[in-house]
Amino acid sequence: MVRNRSTKPTSFDIAYLAGVSQPTVSRALRGSKSVSLATRQRIEAIARELHYSVDKNASSLRSQRSNTIALLFFDEQTPDDAKINPFYLAMLASITAQCATRGYDLLISFQRMEDDWHVRYQDSHRADGLILLGYGDYTLYESRLDQLVSQGTHFVRWGAVQDDGIGGTVGSDNAGGGRLAGEHLLAQGRRNIAFIGQPDEHYPEFANRYRGLLQALEKAGITHDPRLTRNAVSFEESGYRAARSLLEAGLPFDALFAASDLIAIGAMRALGEAGLSIPGDVAVVGFDDILAARHTNPPLTTLVQDMQAAGTLLVDTVVARIEGRDPPPAMIPARLVVRGSTIE
Repeated sequence: MVRNRSTKPTSFDIAYLAGVSQPTVSRALRGSKSVSLATRQRIEAIARELHYSVDKNASSLRSQRSNTIALLFFDEQTPDDAKINPFYLAMLASITAQCATRGYDLLISFQRMEDDWHVRYQDSHRADGLILLGYGDYTLYESRLDQLVSQGTHFVRWGAVQDDGIGGTVGSDNAGGGRLAGEHLLAQGRRNIAFIGQPDEHYPEFANRYRGLLQALEKAGITHDPRLTRNAVSFEESGYRAARSLLEAGLPFDALFAASDLIAIGAMRALGEAGLSIPGDVAVVGFDDILAARHTNPPLTTLVQDMQAAGTLLVDTVVARIEGRDPPPAMIPARLVVRGSTIE
């Protein structure tokens, strides 16, 4: 029987009215997808009618959970002191919104890779799970991820989707994006395509983008000249130096695919200083579609990653792991946006 309405309504009252168990009410009000949509909506409607609000402190004590997800950004050691790649900031709105939808608070923290971030949060019960954005050299990052797995930490990372069994992963189809870039440049009549980015185990996302470019060239019967590849990490100055190195080598190239927009923007500056026109002499494609890509001169053709979907999937994946489910890695298609850096 429902309690006297002069007392504060409880989840047991909702369970009675909805004809379900109290644990089902708890799961439904947390947004758990283990409860059917119809049941969840019925429970939520009853909760609103009773003016019921979740007592997070009591819930946390019962479940030994904090009802908090920690979003960790990593210091990428950029020379311009920006520290956080603007690409990751674009995910923040959708991550925040999805945390609210799933009934979790969001703790945002800025970390240095060399610190003990991998033991600080879940061990101290500050967060039930972690979302990891940005990492720099993956070979240094990987050992920390292995430690998270060994201690049973619930986490998801944004990065290269690969079958390594290291926690949850959400990422873009980097190889598919690389193929789109290559096919677009080939369609513009470009044949000598340079690549700037570090395409090895240290930067697996860049490696997959490079692999996609090579696949497009191979399909067209073109062998890529490895001398047209330069290492660069994701900031403008690195792209600038890599493009200068290409120009100083004196090797002819009529297109350039940069592994990120920041690299592309730096490379465009070097091309301009050398008196080359874009796209007349060299067509340029980036990857990420950061806000600055629309304001370069000319605007940068680039691969768009769906930030709304990315943020939602990151939250859904870490919540699933918190709840004891192990969803498969999620790969988001990349989409080419053509602007003035490749089309006159």
